[in-house]
Amino acid sequence: MFGTQVRGVVEDDFNPRRRRTLWNTPAASMPTTTHTIRYSTPRKGHANAHQLLAKFEDLYGFMVEGNVDDVNVLNDVRERMREQGRVWWALEASKGANWYLQPRISSNGGSEGVISVTSLKLSVLTNTITLRRLIRKGVPPVLRPKVWLSVSGAAKKRSTVPETYYDELIRATEGKTTPATLQIDHDLPRTFPCHSWLNSEEGQASLRRVLVGYSFRDSEVGYCQTEEDAFWMLAVLLENVLVNDCYTDNLSGCHVEQRVFKDLLAKKCPRIAAHLEAMGFDVSLVATEWFLCLFSKTLPSETTLRVWDVLFNEGAKVLFHVALAIFKMREDDLLRIQHIGDVIDILQTTAHHLYDPDELLTFAFDKIGSMTTNTITKERKKQETVVMAELDQRIRRLSSLKMDG
Repeated sequence: MFGTQVRGVVEDDFNPRRRRTLWNTPAASMPTTTHTIRYSTPRKGHANAHQLLAKFEDLYGFMVEGNVDDVNVLNDVRERMREQGRVWWALEASKGANWYLQPRISSNGGSEGVISVTSLKLSVLTNTITLRRLIRKGVPPVLRPKVWLSVSGAAKKRSTVPETYYDELIRATEGKTTPATLQIDHDLPRTFPCHSWLNSEEGQASLRRVLVGYSFRDSEVGYCQTEEDAFWMLAVLLENVLVNDCYTDNLSGCHVEQRVFKDLLAKKCPRIAAHLEAMGFDVSLVATEWFLCLFSKTLPSETTLRVWDVLFNEGAKVLFHVALAIFKMREDDLLRIQHIGDVIDILQTTAHHLYDPDELLTFAFDKIGSMTTNTITKERKKQETVVMAELDQRIRRLSSLKMDG
């Protein structure tokens, strides 16, 4: 940590050991604890205090580092989460438990849960609209496992195989070594090392089983609540939500997404796109990690999970909305600078300090404008031909170099 240390007296909201009590308790009894900051050295001025850094664990056990203003934003977010939780509990009381698991109109462009217009009931339409609005405002953490499994199509995918599928898959993969398992074992220690559970022996063993199991389910991808739920969420994410071939050896899907994003930036933020192009800045320098990691290495954890709430319900178009929003939020600053390094610094700093998910999602959907899944699909098809031609040309060039050597 840099600068003068600030100790945050962080109780219920930021303590991962309090997670169950906070969200498994009825809304009326949710704690209303406020949070204070204790400074380890005397303050010389109020302005200086806001530049000091605080380090603490957030609701999900991740270490957070931010200044006093960031801590205040997080406290406001926690309070809004409580209020949103009360809305979900009230709807469960009026509509019945698990009302959001009922048939609905598909909103992610896939075939899961599609209901024909002739059979559409008003209650289904109402529930679909209500659920979409609720999810954009955030799913209470205790409900995320059920809601994500349902709206993403993961529960339906799991229902198509025997109940013993996952256990049998794990037993079948025990002791086997493949290039994918070797890569997984290499990467595990580097996966969220600042998270106490994910960095523990138990956490890494659990994560390894999920990743190894999926690498055997889909050997082309190889590698890139409950453990079984996580497996099915990974399956539906790679097979239904995200573009094909995003994590294969040649990353062709990722290259397609970057080209689509560049085109969308030119359409939605033309001044930014023109300025960056004149500078020679390639947006993939920052956006590649955003799309490959689904913002998990870029945004604070609560903001990342809020993006995922919408991603699992509305599909991969959400990634483009969010990426465009980060550029749009700093439009004036981006238009002033002339150095590529400054562009990267502004975008990374902005993303790392987006502790207020509502601010980001408001920009993503209200300021960027509408983008349908069909629009994204058409853009992908257009770019896929170009990408595959480039990859083919690269392979031929490498083959030619090897022959000459």
